[in-house]
Amino acid sequence: MTSSEGEFAAYNKPIIEEFRANKGIVGGAYKGLPLVLITTKGARSGRDRLSPVSYIQDGTRIAIAATNAGSDKHPAWYHNLVANPDLTVEIGDDKYEATAVEVKDEERDRLWAALVESNRRLGKYKAMTSREIPLFVVERKAG
Repeated sequence: MTSSEGEFAAYNKPIIEEFRANKGIVGGAYKGLPLVLITTKGARSGRDRLSPVSYIQDGTRIAIAATNAGSDKHPAWYHNLVANPDLTVEIGDDKYEATAVEVKDEERDRLWAALVESNRRLGKYKAMTSREIPLFVVERKAG
């Protein structure tokens, strides 16, 4: 785990604890924002990695963006999903297995606009980086 990964883990720990204690409701800087917890498999380590992420509902699936708080690098979970698109999703007290697919072009643009509408902070993150922020749609697995 790199220094920045360790810092994100320390920052995310109380958010994750509050999320789970309150069935998905988080206060402070994230009050009123739609958050999901995703558990991915480490691309190199193979270990479970847990991350809180903003999301929107898009029909039967959700959309998430790899903003990494406006950093010029993709978050670790982005690389994890590229290596292995299977993940566990927690929304409120609903927990399920899912598959993520990176979206591009018009679909990405449509979903990005909806994500920014639901969480203005995401638009600020885009202004902080020159990289295109990747976006995934996540679909619940059958069963």
